[in-house]
Amino acid sequence: MTFTRRALLLAGALLFIVLIGWQGLPALFSTLSLAGAGLLLVALFHALPLVLDAAALRVFFRRGTRGAGLLDTVLTRWVGESVNSLMPAGQLGGPLVMIRQLTQRGVAMAWAAATVTVSTTFQLLGQVLFALMGVALIGTKTSAVLLVCIAVMGTLLIGFYLMQRRGLFGTVIRLVIRYLTPGHLHSFTGHAEAFDCAVRQAYERRVRSTSSFGLSLFGWVVGTGEVYLILRLIRAPVSWKSALLLESLGQAIRGAAFAIPGSLGVQEGGYLLLAPLAGLSPEAALAMSLAKRARELLLGVPGLLYLHFFERRVSLPAAPGRPFL
Repeated sequence: MTFTRRALLLAGALLFIVLIGWQGLPALFSTLSLAGAGLLLVALFHALPLVLDAAALRVFFRRGTRGAGLLDTVLTRWVGESVNSLMPAGQLGGPLVMIRQLTQRGVAMAWAAATVTVSTTFQLLGQVLFALMGVALIGTKTSAVLLVCIAVMGTLLIGFYLMQRRGLFGTVIRLVIRYLTPGHLHSFTGHAEAFDCAVRQAYERRVRSTSSFGLSLFGWVVGTGEVYLILRLIRAPVSWKSALLLESLGQAIRGAAFAIPGSLGVQEGGYLLLAPLAGLSPEAALAMSLAKRARELLLGVPGLLYLHFFERRVSLPAAPGRPFL
């Protein structure tokens, strides 16, 4: 872990501790305990948006493609989300692990990298539009903080897309090879060209790209049910409209803090900011955030264990057949 990432993690942890301490642990755990075993139900419900996100990746593959069946992509997406949620690599670690997972299952590396990159772009676009739904719900009550968060996400999206169109992998590898011996230059450049070509091919598949975006956006909307369910379990029920507001804008705040592992502290502060707009008490807002953290642990820890044993069992194979499937 770099010094910058350690510093960000420490800052997030301190913010998390301050916010939890300000509200008081006994009150928070008392509220959270109302959910009890219902947290398992929350984890099970999260499987629905997880499957939708996996399907958004799956649409780029032809039926029968080795290593890219629905179960393969669900497991790949589960592992990627587990890494994003619980590992210090933050939001960059998940996509890299997903590319490796697909490659190990038999997908050509260039196409694995392209499909994960493009589906991640559509997921980010869906998140921005989902956040704008929340802004539309609160209208003139929108705060500067929320607008800044959405602007940050939009800027990241535009920058990420433009880099892809101009040769994302080529740019990255040209930076990397400065630190390698000249003998590696040709090999890495060839891989970069293959990856960038695969990205262009993925975008050219209009129907599949549209389907991927639609599934990603639908997955964000379905995720509203998690907030709705948690608040009912802790006996602080809200309307579906308020739940959508909390989820859409809460995810926007979390997404803008992508550099902090797990958006630790920022997620909690975001829900405190949004609580008055949804008619929630600060105690209920923080309890909801902790319930989401519990769900991440309930799904993420098994996901990391699965990744560990999968890596031990499978060596990285060379994908057979055509380079782009």
